[in-house]
Amino acid sequence: MRGRARIGDDQVVELAEMFRLMSDPTRLKIILACLDEAASVGAMAERLGISASLVSHHLRLLRAARLLQADRRGRQVFYAVQDEHIRSMLSDMVDHVAEVDADIDAGADGGG
Repeated sequence: MRGRARIGDDQVVELAEMFRLMSDPTRLKIILACLDEAASVGAMAERLGISASLVSHHLRLLRAARLLQADRRGRQVFYAVQDEHIRSMLSDMVDHVAEVDADIDAGADGGG
């Protein structure tokens, strides 16, 4: 197992915590909303149909895990996925899920 040999037990725990945080659909939606461009709490709350206080709660956890970074612009704070490893992994997984859905849709159209 190539990746396991490169990290210690503490990093394995940190990695597991990151995946646990991303396993919550609301938190994952928040991360994905910040994937292509920075977003404010209000914009995320409106886009996801949840309260700004709930978004803020999730953001606190995501920032602590270094999944999102904050950037203050005047009175507003914008959140973004700035780490290229996180961005790449999530983009690849989104592409994978879309690809699987496209394959299923193609099969439903009589391709099988």
